[in-house]
Amino acid sequence: MSNELSQKLNYEFKDPTFLKIALTHRSKGGDHNERLEFLGDAVVNFVIAETLYYQYPKATEGDLSRWRASLVSRDALAQLAAQFDLGQYIFLGPGELRSGGNERPSIISCTMEAVIGAVYLDGGFEAAREKINEWYEDMLQSLSSAASHKDPKTVLQEYLQSRRLSLPVYRVDEISGEAHQQKFTVSCHVDGIPEHSLGSGTSRRRAEQDAAMAMLLLLKK
Repeated sequence: MSNELSQKLNYEFKDPTFLKIALTHRSKGGDHNERLEFLGDAVVNFVIAETLYYQYPKATEGDLSRWRASLVSRDALAQLAAQFDLGQYIFLGPGELRSGGNERPSIISCTMEAVIGAVYLDGGFEAAREKINEWYEDMLQSLSSAASHKDPKTVLQEYLQSRRLSLPVYRVDEISGEAHQQKFTVSCHVDGIPEHSLGSGTSRRRAEQDAAMAMLLLLKK
């Protein structure tokens, strides 16, 4: 099974033990993937930040931060993992297996981070950078299309209209922080699309833009 997954990942491990540990959930016992998940989280955050920095030289720090957050979110990592059918390769304990843990986004996304950590340890930073950019290619292209416009909400609306889908509905889910430093969390819903996206920002408008960008990534996966 590890050889089959390696082919899907388009990466051959020098030491297959790294991949085995990356695929082992803590419920299985023994060596598990939490430390690799920690490492992979740091690596993917840096690589995506670096790629966005060079790809969008005129983008503000706020834009770059929002785009990176969308690309390394649990949902985005779960989408990434779905490209490789990662869930079917995860080693789970009996309880997690019975409860459908191999289909749970939280477990699948964390395992994806662990796989990235495994590639980093096995092949070094350049190998990890190459694979991350390769795996994220479709998402980055979708982001590029949306980012070329000033307002992701407009891009999303045009995208939905061109496909005769309902217009998006934005809901404020949470407002936190002091009055002068509020953080808005907004969800974006499209009738007929079972999943919704989340966005956050220092204003409702920015949070809605962030949620619109996340929805575009979701629809174009």
